Amino acid sequence: MKYLFSVLFLNFFVFYQTLGQAAKHVVIISIDGFRPEFYQDKSWAAPNLQLMAANGVQANGVRGVFPSVTYPSHTTIITGVMPLQHGIYYNSPFEPDGATGRWYWEENLIKTETLWDAARKAGLKTASVFWPVSAGAPIDYNIPEVWSLDKNMDRVTPVRQGAFPKGLFEEIEQNATGKLEVRDLNSDYLIADENGSRMAAYLIETYQPNLLTFHVFTVDHAAHSEGRDGEHVRKAVATADRAVGNILEAIEKAGIKESTAVIVTGDHGFVDIKQSFAPNVLLAKNGLIGKEKGDWKAKFHTSGASAFLHLKKPNDKQTIAQVKKLLAALPEDQKKLFRVVERAELDKIGADPNAVLALAPVPSITLSATTEGEILKAAKGGTHGFFPDFKEIQTGFVGYGAGFTQKNTVPLMGLEDIAPLVSRLLGVPSPTSNPSKSGALEAAVK
Repeated sequence: MKYLFSVLFLNFFVFYQTLGQAAKHVVIISIDGFRPEFYQDKSWAAPNLQLMAANGVQANGVRGVFPSVTYPSHTTIITGVMPLQHGIYYNSPFEPDGATGRWYWEENLIKTETLWDAARKAGLKTASVFWPVSAGAPIDYNIPEVWSLDKNMDRVTPVRQGAFPKGLFEEIEQNATGKLEVRDLNSDYLIADENGSRMAAYLIETYQPNLLTFHVFTVDHAAHSEGRDGEHVRKAVATADRAVGNILEAIEKAGIKESTAVIVTGDHGFVDIKQSFAPNVLLAKNGLIGKEKGDWKAKFHTSGASAFLHLKKPNDKQTIAQVKKLLAALPEDQKKLFRVVERAELDKIGADPNAVLALAPVPSITLSATTEGEILKAAKGGTHGFFPDFKEIQTGFVGYGAGFTQKNTVPLMGLEDIAPLVSRLLGVPSPTSNPSKSGALEAAVK
């Protein structure tokens, strides 16, 4: 099916098997909420991205995962497989007794091999800045994305403590950024992306890693607040572009420009929202979710705009039937706001194997986890997490530098195509035994 893989070319794997190493260094920059128009529409202030796209390889769209949210998407980029296989199903795991605020921070939660693993096995040097699900990863120089469940602890201290090797954070402060306070890495402020890029640039210039992964995040924060367009979104895109420029400059200063491939991609697009629908209100009103902790039979775990049904007792067919009956009995003006994604379709898209079914809303609708209040409310801003089968939720891809052809456009690819491509560029075994099915990048590499 089209959302599983594009069938643009059929000989992708055979093609890549015949190539040798194309780059000594690969830099993967992920811009959270990255969209193709940032590099295809000159009304966006992104000269670095637009130059790279015009002179390298660009995609008209990149199909993501379900749910199309940050952590499972980034793990697909770094593994080449879908959430069903790599085990990072959402940003935060479903917790039966209620959400604690925990996210999938630790790399040891990933069930499959990563590009970091493959690089280490090949004796290559790696570095990373703010990449999701990277805490404790086998990375030589790592500034992870992590925070504490202790509400009294600031957001910088866990990053400082989680940096590897010990003292790396302080080394960067001394040589690249200056002393960093909470506001300096806060997604409310555009300086966070500037500081992240200074960290990544320092690692490139000082250690020249063969693989560097870097997550840029303020575009996502702005788009959640304002939707797809808005003054702060445009400023955040300009700042993200400057971060990319800082990386390009660091590569040149390090003297490795001719041997470095730069990939800029993202995790999801964005959709403007107008209403919020709360399916757990329906379950609570019909006795499936009680007031007390642990008192529930079925519960929807929301992730971005979508919701995934979990059962307290696995294979509780009576409760499944009751939930489906309740959904079917909704008024037509509410039923049209989403579609039910059955388990067979979840398997095909590679979603959480523990979910019985999912609700995929139509664009402009987001789903809420609340169990109280009105089932349908007005909403504003933007979000993601939708089923990845329409243009607005697609992310982007630009490949530039060593190994990439010039002025080449890929109509459509998938996030899972990126890891095999990086493996091929570096000349190391792919972290996945499943070669890319799309072949969408066949003509993109020299």
